[in-house]
Amino acid sequence: MKVLASDKLSKDGAAVFAKAGIQLDLQTGLSEDELVKIIPEYDALIVRSETKVTPKIIKAGRKLKIIGRAGVGVDNIDLPSATEQGIIVVNSPEGNTIAAAEHTLAMMLSMARKIPQAYHTLVKNHQWNRSAFQGVELYGKTLGVVGLGKIGSHVAKCSLALGMRVLAYDPFVTKEYAESHGIEIQKLDEVLREADFITLHIPKTNETKGLLNKEKFALMKKGVRIVNCARGGIIVEADLAEALESGQVAGAAIDVFEDEKEATASPLLTKELPTLVAVPHLGASTAEAQINVAVDVAQQIVTVLQGGSASAPVNIPTMRPALLEPVKPYLNLAEKLGRFIGQVVKDTFSAVEINYKGEVAAVDPSPLSTIILKGILESINPEGHVNFVNAPLIAKEKNITVKSTRSEKVHDYANEIEIIVNTKKVQASICGTLFASVGERIINVDGFTLSAIPQGILLIFAHQDKPGIIGKVGNILGESKVNIAGMQVGREKIGGKAIMLINIDNEIDDTTLDKISKIDGLLDKARIVKF
Repeated sequence: MKVLASDKLSKDGAAVFAKAGIQLDLQTGLSEDELVKIIPEYDALIVRSETKVTPKIIKAGRKLKIIGRAGVGVDNIDLPSATEQGIIVVNSPEGNTIAAAEHTLAMMLSMARKIPQAYHTLVKNHQWNRSAFQGVELYGKTLGVVGLGKIGSHVAKCSLALGMRVLAYDPFVTKEYAESHGIEIQKLDEVLREADFITLHIPKTNETKGLLNKEKFALMKKGVRIVNCARGGIIVEADLAEALESGQVAGAAIDVFEDEKEATASPLLTKELPTLVAVPHLGASTAEAQINVAVDVAQQIVTVLQGGSASAPVNIPTMRPALLEPVKPYLNLAEKLGRFIGQVVKDTFSAVEINYKGEVAAVDPSPLSTIILKGILESINPEGHVNFVNAPLIAKEKNITVKSTRSEKVHDYANEIEIIVNTKKVQASICGTLFASVGERIINVDGFTLSAIPQGILLIFAHQDKPGIIGKVGNILGESKVNIAGMQVGREKIGGKAIMLINIDNEIDDTTLDKISKIDGLLDKARIVKF
């Protein structure tokens, strides 16, 4: 077996492969085309943050069983493509916890006391100017922690020791648990309004991208200070630059940028912002962390290649590759169905029922159930940290009952995956199938039969079956320059209730969505689903 490391790897990580008798090739700085050319001969790929593992690379990796990220974030790896190919992606969620938490505290203190600016003035410009660098104390201030995972929790613990009041937003942490550690749990906007300092410890996802923007900065106290040692792109950099210029934000300590290869082109670095502290992604840059993450991921890769289970998979449930093979064709469909039902039903879930029918029922569907659950929980908790390891535990903590059934009997399709969810107010359902020739299809929503493609952006609404509604919707989308890629309508009877699913090619704004929702004959508000 052969493993390719396309980014730097510590000697300790390399030693794990040597001990297991697995060949490790270290080739750094490769372009996408160069990687595509050589990746077919490798069973595993290990990267850090520099290599972008694109769909093209993943598709070319015909022998790939696992991709390891020696670090926490995996936003440089195309997870949907890896999942579709049945390739396990793993990371090291705890290897750099202490390093990242300590770095956050260092950045916060440096910003508060203006240490980098004072250093530059004294050492570089040889000016003794104490009065220009009056800072603020952390003692007695309120810290808002967005994301109370292992890193966020350690930052909170240390900040409490410094005499700070700590507020936190994390939908997966109970009020009782937080209070037992001296932390106050609040809603996101409440944390942003009350905090003197705000630190981010959340992953970058479609939902968290641009989480802190002009609107959110306006909610904050004038003179708030912000730290981001999590992921670039969570903050809209142009909006933060504007807030720093106006004084709405008194200081920012930034370790990560949305495009790190072009970080110097960021509005934060092209403008003169004297209250900004910025460094080039040093959160995990300690000798200890580099060793920890490399060894952890290397050990997981070795285990999987030897037929075992990974301890920290981020895209596929922890299962042996041999057991994943039978459900591999359904992985993508299962996650999309979960994401659909989670985004459509905006309420607190109490129960999830998953019914497998036909060919898919003939194999062990347990990994599909976990994938579905992850899709649902990600959608109802957009700022949360959901993965395939913690999804069942999170469902249990939220008192969501999950059950599944299997039946090899089908009526119209060779295979079906049906999800039924219950909330305190409603019951909703979706059913999908996989065709060998045309791929995935949604074949039923809330009892309405149709055939919709689960990809891109989907507009969905219930309406009365009467003439003119389709035309009105089309006109509104056309006026808003939104192109229609496909449309499906299902109805119970002529003149009765109907449901419409429209695939659109570009984003739709709230104003357009409101216009559609006000069309005479619509039975509920139009909603958007993103796959």
